[in-house]
Amino acid sequence: MATNRPDVLDPALMRPGRLDFDAICRLCDGFNGADLRNVCTEAGMFAIRADRDYVIEEDFFKAARKIAENKKLESKLDYENI
Repeated sequence: MATNRPDVLDPALMRPGRLDFDAICRLCDGFNGADLRNVCTEAGMFAIRADRDYVIEEDFFKAARKIAENKKLESKLDYENI
């Protein structure tokens, strides 16, 4: 996780075993900053839809897959327009 203020991160987030950052990062390979923000927003939406006030690892996995699919569709549409 990138931040210039590590002192404001929730210590629970950094405990081992909370999130598999490596697996999430592999799903986000090639994403830009806006895509990563969309992954976080979408993960939050998955949590809200599940009536939770916290995000779990599976929310991030589902969000990353959804954003990746959207990026593939965008690329395909851009290619067809050329």
